[in-house]
Parts: sequence; C-alpha cells; structure tokens
Amino acid sequence: MAVGAPVIAQQQSEKININKASVEELAKLKRVGPKSAAKIIEYREANGPFSKVEDITKVPGIGPKTLEENQGIIVIEP
Repeated sequence: MAVGAPVIAQQQSEKININKASVEELAKLKRVGPKSAAKIIEYREANGPFSKVEDITKVPGIGPKTLEENQGIIVIEP
C-alpha cells in the first residue's frame, strides 16, 4: 500500500489551479510557455477568476488543443 501513496501524491501535485497559479506554475502546462502563462494571469486579473476550466480558452493564444492536452491537470479551486 505504501508504494501507491507517492503516486497519488504525485498526481495531486501535478494539478494546477489556474485561478491562483504563478507564471512558473502555469508554464508547466503543455503548450504553455512563460509568455502564454503571463497572458493567463493578465486575463485573470482583468476579468476576475475563471469560473470553469474551459474559460482558459478565452485567453488569447490558448485554444481547445491546449485545454485538451491539459485535461485533468488544470483545475478551478476557491
């Protein structure tokens, strides 16, 4: 059982809350570099927190493919 615990902890640590993540954290997403990460934060600051994961596609340069490749990693948490 102890062998499974680190895997679960690792999966949980891979989740990125797009409402609170820093540029460095957002840049860990697939297809997102530092410039796109900064755009996500700019959008969040200008428009308020994202209400659903799909809203990330409203950020210029972030499309459905980016959302698809990061499904299960991007989360919305209070």
